[in-house]
Amino acid sequence: MPMRIPSLWSEARLAITREEETRSSSVAQNLHPVSPEPLTSKDLPSRNMHDSYTELILPFSSDPNLLEEYVNASGGIRTGKLMEHLDSLAGSISYKHVLGLTKSELKVEEMGLYIVTAGVERIDMLRPLTPDYDLRLSGQVIFTGRSSMEVVVRIERIGSKGIQQKDETILLGRFSMVCRNARTNQAYPINSLNISTDEERALFAIGKELKRRRASLAQRSLSRVPPSSEEAAALHENYLKFGEALSQHHYGHQQTSPEVKAIHTDISRGGSLHESGSSFSGLDYTAELVPMGETRVERCMLMFPQERNVHQKIFGGYLMRLAYELGFSNASMFCRGRVRFLALDEISFKLPVPIGSILRLESVILYDDFFKLREESGEENVYQLVHVGVKANVVDIKTGTEKTTNEFRFTWRSEERLKGNAGESGLGPQKVRKVVPKTYREAMLWLEARRAVAVGDEIRESTTRRQRE
Repeated sequence: MPMRIPSLWSEARLAITREEETRSSSVAQNLHPVSPEPLTSKDLPSRNMHDSYTELILPFSSDPNLLEEYVNASGGIRTGKLMEHLDSLAGSISYKHVLGLTKSELKVEEMGLYIVTAGVERIDMLRPLTPDYDLRLSGQVIFTGRSSMEVVVRIERIGSKGIQQKDETILLGRFSMVCRNARTNQAYPINSLNISTDEERALFAIGKELKRRRASLAQRSLSRVPPSSEEAAALHENYLKFGEALSQHHYGHQQTSPEVKAIHTDISRGGSLHESGSSFSGLDYTAELVPMGETRVERCMLMFPQERNVHQKIFGGYLMRLAYELGFSNASMFCRGRVRFLALDEISFKLPVPIGSILRLESVILYDDFFKLREESGEENVYQLVHVGVKANVVDIKTGTEKTTNEFRFTWRSEERLKGNAGESGLGPQKVRKVVPKTYREAMLWLEARRAVAVGDEIRESTTRRQRE
């Protein structure tokens, strides 16, 4: 179920031109096609949950030529390219659920419908990616509404059969897909799900809860309601220790006091990863304060037809990869070292990106904190964590105005642990950059990022707990 069109762009342009001419002629003659009676999900055959299951194997261990296409500069795997595949996989799964039979080519004008990614709720990296194992990318529809679907995808490390090694899940993701009428762009009903086993009931309940929680989080957005008292207290403490110094133009290095270190332990975003403050209370660091507005990194580029999808728009997975790579670059420069991906906390797809448009990507460091990790050896180390926002805008070259098409949120941690722990001989205070909001809008972005990181903490802690059990 390919999400890329194998046909030539010249043929696609002719088809688009004919469609536009037909539409203009109908409008000029005041012709309105007679719409058939609207379908409902009850009119469509129901599908089994496992019918939409789809998988893709990447045999990195046995195919060095394939690995060469995915390897990064440090010998690891390009995570952004895998995200591009995950978005394509989620779309293929959705079409497979709606269409039933697998087709080698998708033609929107023949199907009368199209499916787009409404958003990505989360993608969490549970274990590091390594190039010495084969990877399995898989997923399926776990919940359906009237015209929407919840799709769960995952990446597994395929174990070696020779040494009786089990497969291991290293990434989990959740996509929200919506179906639209190809002619009217209105909601198009989709097939309902048959639920027959206890496992499917559990998955369906999870999908339903995900949709409910997404609606709840939208209502709790800081663009709608004020921050909670606990969030306001955390923001105020952050201002007292860092914001006031910025307002007095003390931009340089600032030695932290025991009082400041206590703030990062007690008023941090919370969660079980931060309940034990021993590692934090012994961390001696020097904070280099950086205004949030000075962390911006931009990229401006043309959108070419080679990156189009079945709807003759720029493929969403390609945009995910561009945003990931820009965010990774910004996080690396902020931490002054390489970083490791932890989570994609949210993606919202607001508008399609037209072919031939100018896309401006803007990345900003929204939040940073300390991240405590228990290594496989049992040792606990502290790393710097950064949460990055990336916004994609389409530029109107005639007016100079811009429209936001996508917003992305990523979380990374530094690869190098913080070494300035008290008691380590020969080591002075560790220099750590701290991002500080200066305006009310930046403060709300800081709190939204803090919320997203807290969710990631809970997921990582629950995963670690299951592994111990």
